[in-house]
Amino acid sequence: MTELYRPVAADRIGPRGLELTVEADVAECAALAKRMEIPEVRSLSCRFRVTRDREDRFAASGHLRARVVQTCVVSLEEFAAEIEERFRLRFVPAGKETEEIDPDDPVDEVGYADGMLDLGEAAAEQLGLTLDPYPRRPGAVLPEQDTDEVPGPFAGLRRN
Repeated sequence: MTELYRPVAADRIGPRGLELTVEADVAECAALAKRMEIPEVRSLSCRFRVTRDREDRFAASGHLRARVVQTCVVSLEEFAAEIEERFRLRFVPAGKETEEIDPDDPVDEVGYADGMLDLGEAAAEQLGLTLDPYPRRPGAVLPEQDTDEVPGPFAGLRRN
């Protein structure tokens, strides 16, 4: 079971598609923060539109909004960040995901099993993909580095 479990039966997705919103509660936000290894997830909301692509595949577009707290890689201070991301993905039967990753294809694949699509897990994965792996607090600057070179053992050879 995932931190944000929101199963949707594939049978519910009719010819016009289905629109749903996933929102994390306080406990789910805390579990997501632990999974993402960040200090806090204050809120997460993700709106999905899912349509049948083929008999056993589903296309989805989403709009993720989250408020998180991250740790600055420069100052090690915590800071709040707003995340907003639009994305597309494809739900495919588990085990039938494309083996070769195409870096030019902006559509990620998410496996599903037993006729159930987990929109919560899809939202959690999208949050993980959207988080900056090297977050910097606005205005954070790297400290000045000492540019004086320390002579190495072969420094004398360079003069010739």
